Amino acid sequence: MSGPTSPTDEHWMRLALAQACAAGAAGEVPVGAVVVQRGALVGQGHNATIVGNDPSAHAEIVALRQAAERLGNYRLPDCELFVTLEPCVMCAGTMLHARLKRVVFGATDPKTGAAGSVLDLFSNTLLNHQTQLQGGVLQQPCADALQQFFSAQRHRLATHRVQTASTLRQDALRTPARCFEHLRALPGSSCLLHDLPALNGLRLHYQDTLVGGDANGVVGLHGARDWCVAWRHELTQALVQGRRLVCPDLIGFGQSDKPKKMSAHSLAWHASYLAQWIEQLGLTRVTLLVPAAMQALAHELQRVAGERIQGIDLHEPAPVSEQERDAPFPDNGHRAALRAFAKWLS
Repeated sequence: MSGPTSPTDEHWMRLALAQACAAGAAGEVPVGAVVVQRGALVGQGHNATIVGNDPSAHAEIVALRQAAERLGNYRLPDCELFVTLEPCVMCAGTMLHARLKRVVFGATDPKTGAAGSVLDLFSNTLLNHQTQLQGGVLQQPCADALQQFFSAQRHRLATHRVQTASTLRQDALRTPARCFEHLRALPGSSCLLHDLPALNGLRLHYQDTLVGGDANGVVGLHGARDWCVAWRHELTQALVQGRRLVCPDLIGFGQSDKPKKMSAHSLAWHASYLAQWIEQLGLTRVTLLVPAAMQALAHELQRVAGERIQGIDLHEPAPVSEQERDAPFPDNGHRAALRAFAKWLS
């Protein structure tokens, strides 16, 4: 079943991984698939069982439906399917009915896998069609996408506990959760903490693509009018590639607590709690990813955190919609940080 991995197989599996990330961002289990005919992409899809209330809407089924419609044939004998997770019985049966030439998968599924883990439909010679099978292509990144998704689920539960246990300071505000409910979920794990000395009880939210990862990582600091949603594209790429990217909502922004007064904010204070946060995460070799307008904060953080900051990479994130950008700031009381940063950068 497993064998040498070709660059071509890795190319198509990375496209399937991008589909898996889209599934995770939509709250679905991150599994993605693509169908290829003689080197051309003819179908792609990701899990959509929750969104569509459809138990059959697995990534493979969605991709096969698209390919069959595009090619005008329910038989796909000259096509290959690439999927990030070992197919289940339903999907394996559909692949055999479609007469696929070849199926390639990434991570194994020890609970429901029908390509060798629980059973192997593809090796059953009594069936009237045999499809070539290849497993283990980009196995670790495919497995990491799933592990990160379920880790995020656990962190959401932990976040709820923190929200319940952490008392809001009288001099601060929190953006109601309903302001974020209509937005697409961000890739990676959503995390909250409130026990840093410099925060004095304020909650800091951050998005992490590799919770508990190694000491190398990139920290993305958003702009003076944004929050960590600005790094959606970069978070997706990091998750697919198995890299650690951690993006905090600065205090006063995003899902972090928001002091009511402009005087609560200073570059020195923001750099202080960020340095403590980086240390608590166990990051010892950090590259800062920052928009050009935030260089002053990046340099102050580099001064405070010392050797933990290995460099500063100036990078402008892709524009976000006005709806996403304004979600954390429902009224004037939540905008003290916006006014403070605007004053510093004017």
